[in-house]
Amino acid sequence: MDQPTHFDCRAAFARLEDYLDRELSAGDVRCIEEHLALCEVCAREFKFEAGILCALKQKLRCVSAPPDLLDRIRTAIERSRQL
Repeated sequence: MDQPTHFDCRAAFARLEDYLDRELSAGDVRCIEEHLALCEVCAREFKFEAGILCALKQKLRCVSAPPDLLDRIRTAIERSRQL
């Protein structure tokens, strides 16, 4: 198995946030996953960032938003859907 090139790592790292946010096309996801399977350095970075994202999401689930804020968010979402 070939080792990934520096360019491959740089390209994978540049797309890591989009990968974690599930904002990539199926083809790009496949490329990132193939790279992560080959590159221990990027896989470690992915694991670290994914852990932070997971911990942050868990913390945010415990925070209660004021009802008026939730109403404003719902209204803004509805307005954006009408555009």
